[in-house]
Amino acid sequence: MRPAIHIVLAAVIGLGPAGLIGGYLMLSPAGDEEGSRIDRAAAASERMDGARLYAEFCAACHGARLEGQPNWQQRKPDGRLPAPPHDATGHTWHHGDEVLFRITKFGPAAIVEGYKSDMPGFADILSDDKIRAVLAFIKSTWPEREREYQELRTRAERGRAAR
Repeated sequence: MRPAIHIVLAAVIGLGPAGLIGGYLMLSPAGDEEGSRIDRAAAASERMDGARLYAEFCAACHGARLEGQPNWQQRKPDGRLPAPPHDATGHTWHHGDEVLFRITKFGPAAIVEGYKSDMPGFADILSDDKIRAVLAFIKSTWPEREREYQELRTRAERGRAAR
């Protein structure tokens, strides 16, 4: 597991907000541009909120370490799939931001009509900003290769939407 996840989980569980903000600020890459510290602090705050929200609303099914449920690619007796991992071993990073947002807000059937899933939509529970914070946290745990691929998927989604 990446050290960043250990820091986030430890902070969410017991170190409190100050430890979490400090951990993220230490892990955030340094920038050369004016205002980069403010940008990093804002991003760290969003990831901190996302980590807290993930622990509260997502970890019960998707795992405290984003590991998903066992045998997540094999259907259960009811025909539904277990919750997939959100770490690099899963497929979350194969989707662009808009797809991930719609799945989180409205449930998987928003993307695949008629799809049966145990995952509810969170439209009545989490604001759009909170959903984006959870997704920012999840994405922050991925290795660079997965983050770059997911960013390409996001750009492709935006290109299709602009047509």
